[in-house]
Amino acid sequence: MLRQLYIRNFTLIDELNIAFNSGFSVITGETGAGKSIILGAIGLLLGQRADLKVIKSGKDKCVIEAHFDLSKYDMDSFFTNNDIDYEPQDCIIRREINKNGKSRAFINDTPVQLTMIRELGEMLVDIHSQHQNLLLQKEDFQLNVVDIIANDNKELKDYRNCFAKYHQAIKELEKIKESIAQSRDNEEFMRFQFDEINKAQLTDGEQETIEQDTEQLSHSEEIKEALYDSDNALMAETNGAVEQVKIAASRLQSIENVFQNAKELAERLSNCHIELKDIAQEISRDVENVDFDPDRLNNLTQRLDYIYSLEQKFRVNTIAELLSIRDDLQVKLENIDNSDDTIKETQQKVDALKNECISKAEKLTKLRSESAKKVEKEMSSRLIPLGIPNVRFQIELINKELSEDGADKISFLFSANKSTPLQPVSQVASGGEIARVMLSLKAMISGVVKLPTIIFDEIDTGVSGRVAEMMAQIMQEMGNNERQVISITHLPQIAALGSTHYKVEKEETADGTISTMRMLNNEERIKEIAQMLSGSNISEEAINNARLFLNYK
Repeated sequence: MLRQLYIRNFTLIDELNIAFNSGFSVITGETGAGKSIILGAIGLLLGQRADLKVIKSGKDKCVIEAHFDLSKYDMDSFFTNNDIDYEPQDCIIRREINKNGKSRAFINDTPVQLTMIRELGEMLVDIHSQHQNLLLQKEDFQLNVVDIIANDNKELKDYRNCFAKYHQAIKELEKIKESIAQSRDNEEFMRFQFDEINKAQLTDGEQETIEQDTEQLSHSEEIKEALYDSDNALMAETNGAVEQVKIAASRLQSIENVFQNAKELAERLSNCHIELKDIAQEISRDVENVDFDPDRLNNLTQRLDYIYSLEQKFRVNTIAELLSIRDDLQVKLENIDNSDDTIKETQQKVDALKNECISKAEKLTKLRSESAKKVEKEMSSRLIPLGIPNVRFQIELINKELSEDGADKISFLFSANKSTPLQPVSQVASGGEIARVMLSLKAMISGVVKLPTIIFDEIDTGVSGRVAEMMAQIMQEMGNNERQVISITHLPQIAALGSTHYKVEKEETADGTISTMRMLNNEERIKEIAQMLSGSNISEEAINNARLFLNYK
């Protein structure tokens, strides 16, 4: 629950540091005093987008910080999963907005993204303002109410996982059909391209080998002459290098006994002689093997031109790329040939997943149907004491096509009078009736969902007297059930039942208009309730009535 709220430099607030209690609390104040500012600050703290206008005029930065006691709400998994220190008795959320447009968010002094603070905020506080009554027009809200009461989280998650696979399988089938249709349109051309590359009987690396052989054949005379000259230089009988090195080595060996260095030099020359002799023999073989072959050169040139023309046609530079195109075409052509089998297999997968989704959706429908009956019964029991004695509240479940939420369309039907037929609640209920319906729904949901703090912003619009008192009793009951309920109200019947009473006021100072908020003591509460009963001129009768409201002597 919310224990402490600190606000600095936020719109009309200079600095506010106020503690909140558990149970049912109320906030009152004249219209325009700044109650909406307090609510706006809490909303901003919980992840709403920031506007630079919220920074108090003349200030560089606004700060909003709240301390929560989470010790009763089993939220440690959120902090563990997001690698944030967990302090269950003092969880601190802080938001800072600078005039340069930068916004920073922190959870327990750990910087976090706005999405994370918003996720945690949804687990901590439910702010119900008047515009939330519009939720009654939305099918997903009505369905969510039924799902919460049905406690079908496991079944709904199981169904959604299955539906996601089903939806993906449908997309896969459509993609396959589209691809096959496109391929069939181009089938003749693809087969022509495949045959053109395939009949070339290309091998990887062939182009490089032909280019090298062609280059050699084109210069065969030059190569042969150079090899012949090299062979002659090495192997000539009189001055050949091989023979001369052999002679030099022999001469050095003859003086080994009288010249100390001769032995090593002779060995080195002997090694050179062996290497030179080997080289000379290889050159001799090459001389014999290198011949100008015009027919082979012509064949190689034609083959190379053929390869070049294919590469140019298919806009590639290598045989490897041509082979890749050929293989890709082969796969597409095989897919065309096997397309009926592929579509059939994928369709069977889609059908199997659809049947699985239908089965899981039927389980959801059964749980929702049982839940709907509970909601109908409890809503009637709650609305009758709230001044709608002839209320009829019914939940209509209509089967629809499979969707992310199942196969059920939910509609809340309402009638406040015996003679009025049941119609969608948002179409026939008055503002006051909708307020009572929403409060009853929130009270019912809060019994299932352990949300630490619920804030009602003028949910009492359109009601008064005994009905307002009954609404206050419902909020009081909610506050006594391990949660904190805060009601911003203009009605004394509601304000009087709060265990803690806060007042928002606007003051004129030398620095301009500021809004403040403070906790009222018993005497201050009497005056505030009396003012709410009689207006600015507080009579003795109003004071006495306020005491009666508050059960003070």
